[in-house]
Amino acid sequence: MRLDAMAVRFPPVKGHPNRVDFEGVLTLVDAASDRAPAGARGHRVMLTREAAEAALPSLLGMAVDYRPGWDGHDAKRKIGLITEADVVGRRLLVKGYLYGRDFPEATEAIRAGAPEAMGMSYELADAQVADMRAEIWKLTKATFTGAAILLREKAAYRATSFRLTGERESGARGAGGVGKAS
Repeated sequence: MRLDAMAVRFPPVKGHPNRVDFEGVLTLVDAASDRAPAGARGHRVMLTREAAEAALPSLLGMAVDYRPGWDGHDAKRKIGLITEADVVGRRLLVKGYLYGRDFPEATEAIRAGAPEAMGMSYELADAQVADMRAEIWKLTKATFTGAAILLREKAAYRATSFRLTGERESGARGAGGVGKAS
């Protein structure tokens, strides 16, 4: 069995005032970044499919953050939670919710802005690089520690995306475990 997707099940709470659903493309796998991410010492990076799939469990329950101006990461501005992660084709997809009532200014800024302009960026620890001398660092192992919502033009991968999908209707997202992608 190949580990492709994971999700955390939350109890249903119809119309919860603090859960605003989101979905996004966190990164691409087996594809070089468009530019060097922070911490990569000027190197573009490529997260392998194997590393991404192995790290999916580390994404569940991790926070999403933002920085005013939507131009980077700020780990002290955690405004939401990742509840699902799946590798589909070359895209690492995430779903979760923002704390809409706790952070109304950020939620409203996302709603008011151009959704097609929003992207995401991952946060990693314990990354292993196949060859530190390579022009493009191939990440063969990593642990996800969170993600940031930012403008797509500021992301290392321009093919990322982020959009609000409304308030949680049931709160029971995901299968509560591991599944195979079709």
